[in-house]
Amino acid sequence: MLAAGALSLVLAGCGVFGSGDRTDSASTPAHSATAAGAPRASTGAAGRTVGVPAPLRKFYGQRLTWTSCRARMRCAHLRVPLDYARPGGRSIEVALLKVPALDPGRRAGSMVVDPGGPGASGVDYAAGAATAFGRRIRERYDVVGLDPRGVGRSAPVECASDAQLNRLFDYDPDPDTAAERRTVDAMFRAVGRGCLRHDPQLLRHVSTAEVARDLDVLRSALGDDRLTYYGASYGTAIGAAYADRFPTHVGRMVLDGALDPRSSTVDLNLVQARGFEDALRAYVAACVGRGGCFLGPSVDAGVHRIGAFLRRVEATPLRSTSGDPVTVGMVNFGISLPLYEQKLWPVLDRALEQGLRGDGTLLALLSDAYLHRDRAGHFQDNTFEAFYAVNCLDHDDAVRWDRVDALLPRFEKASPTFGSVFASTLPACTDWPVHSGRVGHAIDVTRAPPVLVVGTTRDPATPLVWARALSRQIHGSVLVTRDGDGHTGYHQGNACVDGTVEDYLVQGTVPDEDVSC
Repeated sequence: MLAAGALSLVLAGCGVFGSGDRTDSASTPAHSATAAGAPRASTGAAGRTVGVPAPLRKFYGQRLTWTSCRARMRCAHLRVPLDYARPGGRSIEVALLKVPALDPGRRAGSMVVDPGGPGASGVDYAAGAATAFGRRIRERYDVVGLDPRGVGRSAPVECASDAQLNRLFDYDPDPDTAAERRTVDAMFRAVGRGCLRHDPQLLRHVSTAEVARDLDVLRSALGDDRLTYYGASYGTAIGAAYADRFPTHVGRMVLDGALDPRSSTVDLNLVQARGFEDALRAYVAACVGRGGCFLGPSVDAGVHRIGAFLRRVEATPLRSTSGDPVTVGMVNFGISLPLYEQKLWPVLDRALEQGLRGDGTLLALLSDAYLHRDRAGHFQDNTFEAFYAVNCLDHDDAVRWDRVDALLPRFEKASPTFGSVFASTLPACTDWPVHSGRVGHAIDVTRAPPVLVVGTTRDPATPLVWARALSRQIHGSVLVTRDGDGHTGYHQGNACVDGTVEDYLVQGTVPDEDVSC
């Protein structure tokens, strides 16, 4: 799933103007029934290593060396063991970036942030703190982002050439013949083998569970007894794994756009397929509601036209103004991206209007933005290589094509437009060169202070059902529900959500019941 923090760059690149903010929900009062765990500074390296196993003390006791970087920011590296079962062996460096608190005199500590992915850069997310987080938070906290192991600047996995990745992502996302399926399988095997050739040890140790352990080393190196954390999208999986393993080290934690740790590969894809269908219908409903919608006079008619358009492009690719082909794979990404962010719906209007006339230029640009790819076909980071490396370790329960065929009716019922595409991703990790045996499982967090879980009613990538499920697995958590469109809930123009999240992070105010915004 796309990282939440990438969308502001897309908005700027596509020239979308206007706030698009939702102002239909007034702020809901939050009552201080319980104080959230406050960050407390520890007392030096000796204090930070109390109770830590001897082989890990050199990591927990390390001091970070911050140097100037970018504009008024600070960068450092954290050293962690590649394999926590063998901490005396190879170690790697994790890249960090800190935006210092705007009000040093009232600084409460550090807030570690992750925007999702897996594969997205927390360093870049923290660097954009001025647009990602409200001033109240930035006054009180150093905003600290890390590139998780395997990602960006932190021992990145490297798996494939630009040409290989372009072929994979531009290919038909719904291979329905034996020959097409063999082609897709071969492309995924090539990516996996490339990862393995680059660094076979690293490929075995980029799981979410290991990133959570890195977070605890970071907490200690930052000098905080408790971790204050904001995770969006897949960042909630990191936060949930941390709370499960280190409940007494949890401070104030916000998990926004939550995933359900119990989900299997089939469940993940099925729920997301339904989420994207719901989001598409909401987009079409907005078009119909304005009157004279170019897609048709009703939601059903508009959604049907988009489905027919995708089938037509599968048979005959569009062309861009440069004459290059725009494949159905590109069109699928181009339609999916704006469903993450309501502010992009006007761009999707223009892209689909052009596409229906045979011009795929804008859909191709949206596809490139989704994939972090420039116009020359160069991928600007390793987001999608890391995406597969992490997911294939975390969810070693891929299914083969014969089972896909059996599951297809369920997927098409959940999502007539996207169901077959989501079903076709189920075998992606089948022939991955590293198998972990890990599968989704429930967590049962009982000793952590209250955690804030945020979900949005029509979130395509992390549907509300997952936030509800995660909240039930973290005892004492509070569920904050945004009634709205797009991915994640905080800083999306809803004063109720923003006030609840900021009161919690800044003041420790925990609502005495779940909050509906």
